[in-house]
Amino acid sequence: MTCVCVCHSKAFFDVVFDNQVDTAFVEAQNKITVPFLEQCTARGLFKERMTELYDYPKYSCHFKKGKRYFHFYNSGLQNQRVLYVQDSLDAEAKVFLDPNKLSDDGTVALRGYAFSEDGEYFAYGLSSSGSDWVTIKFMKVDGTEELPDTLEMVKFSCMAWTHDGKGMFYNCYPKQDGKSDGTETSTNLHQKLYYHVLGTDQSKDVLCTEFPHEPKWMGGAEVSDDGQYVLLSIREGCDPVNRLWYCNLQKESNGIAGLPF
Repeated sequence: MTCVCVCHSKAFFDVVFDNQVDTAFVEAQNKITVPFLEQCTARGLFKERMTELYDYPKYSCHFKKGKRYFHFYNSGLQNQRVLYVQDSLDAEAKVFLDPNKLSDDGTVALRGYAFSEDGEYFAYGLSSSGSDWVTIKFMKVDGTEELPDTLEMVKFSCMAWTHDGKGMFYNCYPKQDGKSDGTETSTNLHQKLYYHVLGTDQSKDVLCTEFPHEPKWMGGAEVSDDGQYVLLSIREGCDPVNRLWYCNLQKESNGIAGLPF
């Protein structure tokens, strides 16, 4: 293990609400506010005007991955923006991924994505109804072929491919207690960093880093531009401080075998 920087974060407090008390509070508030809002004559006008102002085409900047160009586009009032692909900047843009088709009510959203270094593989996270819990799926870019790989129990995760395109680092909470659908109020503890080898089941993923004595630590990995190192930034809470560790991937002659930092 090679530590290059250590910064200590301040302690913070976790507030956990009781589900029943929280629900009762919301229901009591709604009994007061809903009748008032329903009688407000300006409410409909406000909604109509805001809808009108927001109904216009929205484009992201183009970005290149491998030999292809990509951009996001929303025609105006689509629930989710659509990812398009082009073989060149002059070529016709084609739909690459449309999250609007993944649910009837448009509440399944794209939550993070990462292309392999050569741009031939695409990993993308999906969440439902605003939940922070994410399911990571994979796609072969050529022909937009869906791959069977699926990563569950993912939350607050990095998505970092090794440059050989064989796999990707990500974070998850494999032993989350209780519900994990976005309605739970329990604290997420013991986040782990894994390496997923493309084409294998999640149960075979390599555990790279865990901190059993620091249950609140979270760590995101990224691969250096030259592909030689993987950098792990450890944080606790939202304070702008971190610990930074690194691993030389070139020294892992037998591949990523676990706990390399």
